[in-house]
Amino acid sequence: MTNMDELVTYFTQKAQAVSAVVAEVNELRQAFEYTVDLCDRKEACQLLLAGCEAPLSPAAGELCQRRQDKIIAAPGLDAANYQELDTLCRNKGLTLIRDDLRGYLAGIDIGLTVIDYGIAETGTLVLNSNNEEVRLATMISEIHVAVLPKSRLRQSSTDLEKELEAMMRMRPGYTAFITGASRTADIERVLALGVHGPLELHILLWEDR
Repeated sequence: MTNMDELVTYFTQKAQAVSAVVAEVNELRQAFEYTVDLCDRKEACQLLLAGCEAPLSPAAGELCQRRQDKIIAAPGLDAANYQELDTLCRNKGLTLIRDDLRGYLAGIDIGLTVIDYGIAETGTLVLNSNNEEVRLATMISEIHVAVLPKSRLRQSSTDLEKELEAMMRMRPGYTAFITGASRTADIERVLALGVHGPLELHILLWEDR
C-alpha cells in the first residue's frame, strides 16, 4: 500500500466482509463514548441465570444481582483512561469492571480492548492476551469493541514477522488472532454467530499519530 488511507480502506473492506463493524475515531475518548453509547442502546445481556428465583446461597444471590446491570469490561486500560471511561459509564448508569471477570460469567455486555496490531489483508486483529482478564473480555462479552491504533496497522502477516515472534516467545504466551465475530457452521452446516464468543465485533480505527 502506498499510504495509510489506502491501508485503512483495505483493512475496512476485509473486516466488513467478515461481519465486523468498522468506524474511525480521532482520540481515545471518542472510542469510550462510542462504547458507552453502544452499551446504553443495546438490550441487557441475554445470558440469563436459571434458578435466580429460587432460594440461593449468598454467593449465588450476589451473582444473580450482578446481572441486573449493564456491564462493560475494560481490563487492559491504564488507571487514567479507566477513570475517564468509568465517569462516562456512571453518567449512563452502566457498570465498568476490570477485575474478577470470572465472577461475571452470567454475561458481560461489552468487552473493550486496545489491539496490538491489525492485518489488513484479512481484516484480522492481533492481541497479546497473556492477561486472563483480557482473554475473558474478548470471549464472554456479547459485543467486543476493539480499538486499533492506525500506527499498528500492517498490510500482511509477513510485515509483522518480528513482532509476532517476540509475542510468541513470551511465557506463558497467549496471542489471539481475531477475524470477525465468533461463528460456527457445525450445527447442520448453518452459520451461527456468537456460539463461541461475541455476537458482534466493532473495530474502532484510532488516529493515534
